[in-house]
Amino acid sequence: MTPACGRDYDAAFELTMCDKHNFVFEFDKSYTDQLIKKLEASPEHPLDTDVASSKRGVYALYRKGKIVYAGKALQTTLRRRLNEHKIKIGGRKNISPREMSCRFLIIEGDWFIRAGEHALIVSYKPEWNTTGFGSHVPGRGRPGIKKSKWDTQFPPKSS
Repeated sequence: MTPACGRDYDAAFELTMCDKHNFVFEFDKSYTDQLIKKLEASPEHPLDTDVASSKRGVYALYRKGKIVYAGKALQTTLRRRLNEHKIKIGGRKNISPREMSCRFLIIEGDWFIRAGEHALIVSYKPEWNTTGFGSHVPGRGRPGIKKSKWDTQFPPKSS
């Protein structure tokens, strides 16, 4: 018979034994799994003007079928945020909005939107999330601020 957890036995044995009895609900893992399944099951749309809802939520941008950016619409709407991205991409060299598509999910609640964006970034590791693509980059255009990787790869058409 195996000794019960909590009794005064070898600590290493107790940790191993008691781990089999502990239950910890992994909310973040469950939320992430459901979010990813729902996003991947949602329709993929061309990145066109007014493609998305006028509600808040999270979205993913795809270039040539590969997810390149994950973001949130928290203080704005999905429609407005995706329109901003379409305009930005349309004004750049070496890329076209025709190469782009998107998926989005409407989500209620600030915490769930933030957690959703984080889950998408951690799960997919989109290339553009670390390049300065987001149109609300603090310090952009100020003297002494280095040009971002995204701005270097896709310079403005006016340059």
